[in-house]
Parts: sequence; structure tokens; C-alpha cells
Amino acid sequence: MASLALRLTENVPGDFFVDSTCIDCDACRIFAPKTFSDTGDQSWVYHQPENEGELLAAQKALISCPTASIGSVARLDMRQALDDLPELVDDDVFRCGYASESSFGAISYLIQRTDGNVLIDSPRFSGPLVKNIDAMGGVSRLLLTHQDDVADHAKFHDRFGCERVLHQDDVHQRTAAIELQPSGIEPITLGNDIVMIPTPGHTKGHAVFLYRDRYLFTGDHLAWSERRGHLHAFRSACWYSWSEQIRSMERLLDYRFEWVLPGHGRPVHLDPAAMRASLERCVVWMKGN
Repeated sequence: MASLALRLTENVPGDFFVDSTCIDCDACRIFAPKTFSDTGDQSWVYHQPENEGELLAAQKALISCPTASIGSVARLDMRQALDDLPELVDDDVFRCGYASESSFGAISYLIQRTDGNVLIDSPRFSGPLVKNIDAMGGVSRLLLTHQDDVADHAKFHDRFGCERVLHQDDVHQRTAAIELQPSGIEPITLGNDIVMIPTPGHTKGHAVFLYRDRYLFTGDHLAWSERRGHLHAFRSACWYSWSEQIRSMERLLDYRFEWVLPGHGRPVHLDPAAMRASLERCVVWMKGN
């Protein structure tokens, strides 16, 4: 739990607060944008919850904070928030919460499928979340976009017996036991509804996952920029090759999708034509940066 002694002065008066251990990962602002905002270096409470919906969202943000930097002055009944994670995004796609500090607070997703549930990137292995995922059918596959967001992959594998997938170029000592390690840049079909698309750039072995030609889980490759008004990539967080990432982005123009679900940033939903136009703008912007 966050410390009142470290409470940031930017927080508005009231029950919820953020303390100085915040790493500005954005997770709280994704779950509760009506309560949390960004000072530029850290998150802060700019608006205290005023109704049950805002309170529930703030509680889920508190649970999901990877560094336990969110606190409340009053003792809260967290049972509904605990029961409500994973949180529905659309149709059979959920976001897990319980972000991991080792993944810098990246968002993980769960797809609930009759052919076996799929986890996209690893959240924290937390008892309440594991219990809820188990009740939803467990995990048959754990798809990892890149080396930064593997978090507690081994614990999820041990608990659910799920097959893990990570591109070979991002496999290191702590991920050496991962069951499926594709190589190269050709797309890999994973069943009849998921395609793994290698997208080197952010890291050498980064990949995105396309589900039902509708949902694109993008890890740290592609996100939405409110300021620019189009899709974008993180130039300042490109650890392998910006030129390679541009080429990877261009290859995504061959695919149809309506949702971009990033590890960092808010999910965005556009019709396929608008999504393609936004991706084209992204490529133009990348080439100019």
C-alpha cells in the first residue's frame, strides 16, 4: 500500500492519492482516467471518485498498480474490484490488471475462447487474479510479445500448464524453457484464429498477435497518441532498431484489424479503413523521426 508520508503534493484533497514511488507506467490512467492524470513524470489524483462507477475504477487502478503507489486514507471494501478483474474490453477480450513492475506496468490481456483461453503477456501472479482466470477456464496458451513483458510467465505455466510462445530472438536465460520459439519474420498461424506477426524494432524479437482479423495485441510496437491523433510508435523507447521498426510497421499494412490493444496506452477501436489510414500516418511520422 502507498505511504501517506510520501503522498505527492499534486493530489487533490480526498481519499485516494498517489505517492512518490510512482514510476509513471500509465496503468492507473488506463483503468481510471476520470480519477488519475499525468504530471509529466508521475501520476496523480486530479479528481476524487464521485459515484460507484468511478470508485470501482479507482479501486481496480489501485489493485493494478505495479509499485503499490496508490493508496486510500479510508479502509476500502475491495471485493467487487477484485471480482471484476480481468475487466471486459470487448466481446471475449479482457484486460487483466495486476500489472508487474518488471514489465514497467504493461497491460496484459486475456482472450476467453471455447478452444482454450489465451493470455497475452504476463501480469503479476496474484491469488485473486489466478482464481478468477481459473473460473473463466484457465490458460491454454501464453503469448509473449517481447522480452520485456514476460513477468511471471513461469508461474502461470506451472499453474495452468499453458504453452508459452516467444520469438527466438527475444529468448534469454529466464525464458529458455519456453515451449514455442519461432524465428524469422514470416507470420506464424497459431490455431485458426490467431496469427503471430514478428515486428522487430522495439526489441529484436518483438511480435504482435492478430486475433480473428479484428484485435491486434501490439505490446510495445504500436499504440495510440491522443496528442497526435493517430497511431504511433515509441521513438524514445526503441531498444533495437528504429529503421527495422518502420519496416515492421509497413508490413502491418497488409493486415485488417479494428482494435489496437497495446501494452502501454489505451485500446483504440476504429473501422478497418480508418485504422489503415491511421497506420499509414504512423509510418509517415516514423520516417520523419
